[in-house]
Amino acid sequence: MTAGPAILETVRELARDNGSVTESKVPPGLSSALQKKIQQLIDSNPIMLFMKGNPEEPRCGFSKKVVDILKEENVKFGSFDILSDNEIREGLKKFSNWPTFPQLYCKGDLLGGSDIAIAMHESGELKEVFRDHGIESIVSDEVKIARPDRKGGITENSGLSEALASRLKTLINSSPVMLFMKGKPDEPKCGFSHKVVEILREENVNFESFDVLSDDEVRQGIKDYSNWSSFPQLYIKGELVGGSDIVLQMQRSGELRKVLENKGIIKKDTIEDRLKKLTTSSPVMLFMKGTPDAPRCGFSSKVVNALKEEGIDFGSFDILTDEEVRRGLKVYSNWPTFPQLYYKGDLIGGCDIVLELKNNGELKATLSE
Repeated sequence: MTAGPAILETVRELARDNGSVTESKVPPGLSSALQKKIQQLIDSNPIMLFMKGNPEEPRCGFSKKVVDILKEENVKFGSFDILSDNEIREGLKKFSNWPTFPQLYCKGDLLGGSDIAIAMHESGELKEVFRDHGIESIVSDEVKIARPDRKGGITENSGLSEALASRLKTLINSSPVMLFMKGKPDEPKCGFSHKVVEILREENVNFESFDVLSDDEVRQGIKDYSNWSSFPQLYIKGELVGGSDIVLQMQRSGELRKVLENKGIIKKDTIEDRLKKLTTSSPVMLFMKGTPDAPRCGFSSKVVNALKEEGIDFGSFDILTDEEVRRGLKVYSNWPTFPQLYYKGDLIGGCDIVLELKNNGELKATLSE
């Protein structure tokens, strides 16, 4: 059973960019429109296979092997014939940083190709990954519903002994922030646990952890205790937050920081602290109206186009979504209008200045000093 996690970690190391592509950080040679199309395809099914041919008529032996494996695992999956769309075929190689097909994805994350799928299937790791992500086999007559707002506690008819229930409660409450994971924070044994550890560290949160691989009684018991079937599981002040997908989504939306602040885990940022973090969240950071793919004003659109034409990666923030940031940034930068472009936390200027730098051939150099 040790081969699977090692293989999965290797895949994630080789294709670490997969799953972290944002609207404003498009891989070289990949348009934002194509990136969005690929992401939609990947997310169209919990298990998604990009293959040659289709499951009924595979067009290569490697694709057929993965189809057979998924059928043996008794899981539903979606598929896309990359022979039918060369743009998707070539774009996906860049998107995932994975040069061959088939490519197998689980809940948006690249697992790998045929060799990886075979090794994980034979070791049992593939079944474990599916189970930990709440993917039920086709023959299962039980539907499990994720309940991220559920407070940690014994579920009805859980069958847990009083001693085990007491032990689990003690473990959950042993730290204000408690992570039940596979492995240890410095040596995670699955990519999903690794994700949550990274997020907590990015948020500068002190936390304790428990390696569920070291104690099968805890591993099985806490699934019933929390009514949550997969790992990792993150608890804050005794309450279940959820697994990697939910924690990642909460971080991206800012909800995780709000929960941590409201629970007294971290100090609430002042508006100055928040603006400093935002302006330095990417080396090149654009505060604009709308998003790079859907600008809400002509000036913002011009700056986005200028950056894209120069091949400059940048982060962005839609000031129309946050009035506090919109008003605060005007004072913080002493600049009354938008868009505003920053480089390493320093204001470069607005639309006119950016266009002037571009026309003079100085924009790329200014944003790479």
